[in-house]
Amino acid sequence: MGDTSSIKDSPSLEISSPGAITIKPLHPTFGAEIIGVDFSVPLSEAIFSQLHAAIAKYGVVVFRATVLNDESHIAFAKQFGELDDVTPYTAAGRKHRLKYNELFDVSNVDMDGSILDPDTPRGQANKGNGLFHVDSSFNPRRAGYSLLLAHELPPSGMGGHTGFADTRTAFDNLPEDLREELVSKDYIACHSIHHSRKLAAPEFFANVDPEKYPMGRHRLVQRHEASGRMNLYIAAHLHHIEGLEPEKSKALINRLLTAAEQSSNTIEILWETVGDLVIWDNTCTMHRAVGGPFLRKYRRDMRRATVHDSSSQAWGLNEHIDIRQGMP
Repeated sequence: MGDTSSIKDSPSLEISSPGAITIKPLHPTFGAEIIGVDFSVPLSEAIFSQLHAAIAKYGVVVFRATVLNDESHIAFAKQFGELDDVTPYTAAGRKHRLKYNELFDVSNVDMDGSILDPDTPRGQANKGNGLFHVDSSFNPRRAGYSLLLAHELPPSGMGGHTGFADTRTAFDNLPEDLREELVSKDYIACHSIHHSRKLAAPEFFANVDPEKYPMGRHRLVQRHEASGRMNLYIAAHLHHIEGLEPEKSKALINRLLTAAEQSSNTIEILWETVGDLVIWDNTCTMHRAVGGPFLRKYRRDMRRATVHDSSSQAWGLNEHIDIRQGMP
């Protein structure tokens, strides 16, 4: 993994226009903090259009100290499109701590409100979130936008940040011959949540064979439709590339992930207060949870609304069926 740059080291230039939102870039190539949005009232079409455009340009945007709750969080997310939900998981027997099925629980909080033991099966599975990944690339229909809201945070200095990687600029910065190969070969990449979990917790998942489960099939290189830029659609979930010998496939995957994860392409966003909201586009960025001593000491209650991708690449080369990986 490459080093990750803190947003404290990022550009301080602010871009604003009268009567509009203010955008403060957080990194030379992607990421921005958006100032001046009042979430206590319904957003106008003009403001929402500006937000949409900012996400298309920056890939990741941050809002500080919003007043969003579960209900308004869901309502805001629905403005971006059709929401994914946890119903397939609960139907298969997984318990859900939250009131609404439209919110994914990405906390270290157990069902009884206590701190989740990292050594439990759920805690072991959560280790995969510490690798750079995208949401739902392993499912038939991938995720578009993710909206993560802070409900409870550990004290400052205890970890729990979120890292992001810019996969559009990562593609731009590849050697020309490699870019040409990726475009001309039009590789198909196969994604598996079982693979990333096994990478993160190899002993616990030693007996899991990702090849015994369905995988999400997506083009390795795509044009990001919202911005028109070329993009690497990669993640720790990426198990293999079709048509390549295993060793060549592994080598290419590692080369691309290493390129995307170097410090020039990454940032860490620090969660400052309850109500902080981060929105990212899974189709042009990767993200990862940054651990820390909080895991065994303090609750970190984070809830994510996930918007299904609506681009022409949303289903990749998968059947249009409603199945999920990572079932109980």
